[in-house]
Amino acid sequence: MSKNFDSNYPSVDDLRNKAKSRVPRFAFEYLDGGCNEDVSLARNTNDIREVQLEPRYLQNYGTSSTKTKVLGMEFDAPFGIAPVGLQGLMWPNSPAILAKAAFKHNIPFILSTVTTMNIERASELTEGNAWFQLYNPVDDAIRDDIINRAQVAGCPVLVLLCDVPTFGFRPRDFKNGLALPPKMSIANILQILGKPTWAFNTLKYGQPTFENLKPYTPEGLNLKQLGAFMDKTFSGRLNAEKIKPIRDKWKGKLVLKGVASERDTQDAIKMGFDGIILSNHGGRQLDAAQSTIGTLQDVADKYGNQIEIMLDSGLRSGPDIARVMASGAKFTFMGRSFMYGVGALGPKGGDHTIGMLKTQFQQVMDQLCCEKVEDLPNHLIKQ
Repeated sequence: MSKNFDSNYPSVDDLRNKAKSRVPRFAFEYLDGGCNEDVSLARNTNDIREVQLEPRYLQNYGTSSTKTKVLGMEFDAPFGIAPVGLQGLMWPNSPAILAKAAFKHNIPFILSTVTTMNIERASELTEGNAWFQLYNPVDDAIRDDIINRAQVAGCPVLVLLCDVPTFGFRPRDFKNGLALPPKMSIANILQILGKPTWAFNTLKYGQPTFENLKPYTPEGLNLKQLGAFMDKTFSGRLNAEKIKPIRDKWKGKLVLKGVASERDTQDAIKMGFDGIILSNHGGRQLDAAQSTIGTLQDVADKYGNQIEIMLDSGLRSGPDIARVMASGAKFTFMGRSFMYGVGALGPKGGDHTIGMLKTQFQQVMDQLCCEKVEDLPNHLIKQ
């Protein structure tokens, strides 16, 4: 267990509850909520927890290792930090906190195009090991420049996002007037005044902005104009024609995130992707979506030997990670869980959350008498 582990917060639920008490409501609800009625948000976790695993108590058993290989790289655990937008709004300096913690623990950190730290800083903090998630711009010149910046920064993996052809319908964000910087309504001002640690750290680290997009954003835009610019710049849908030049330009591993069907898995293989991340954006885009574990169970057996299959959306614990790995995933990612960690514990939150999840996952491995992560499918109870 990490020396920064805080025994007051031994679970993601504990971290969530503490974060809720420290983060202004408009920012917490942006992180915590799904879309529409939150049906998909709940289904993701509920379906994962229907998966059951079988221990082998009487077999010869040495010790368990949590080390995992994916895309030709070895990590100390089979989970990484998923890309999250507007991280600095939810907790000041949080992308830097998480990038440093991921590098320390040798797990992947994926930086979002629309978060509050740029590619260059992420690369510096991770010694060139940060992955980068691209929201594909409409403008080819912007696309090419961002890809070039990621390559110069040494990013080993480019993650191309495919599940945001339109922005999700999120009622809480409408009510809260969410923007960057946050809309200064009387309600939001009162929320900020009620969270002094958040407010102090925002003053310390500065007002969060879309750092990756500064070179492409016209100066002097008001909030309404900035919103219109973002909608116009990142409203392009993906197809084979738009993906081909990205595949041609990118020299590292290329991953498609947001895959939600066998059909898109087949297309990803044909288009030359090295891996896919099965995801429904944490239940934030389509409330009628199938759970990610449901998609995984459909595609892993058919396509697992043709492309690296990873998964995010719905995982909240070490047992959840084990359930997903046993169901056929090669790797997992979590977004909200790590943001709850920094919201709850600030600079210690990244190290605490990673160490906690490692410990939980290790306990499952030991209890199953499973020595290697790749052997977890042998413990799956098929239903």
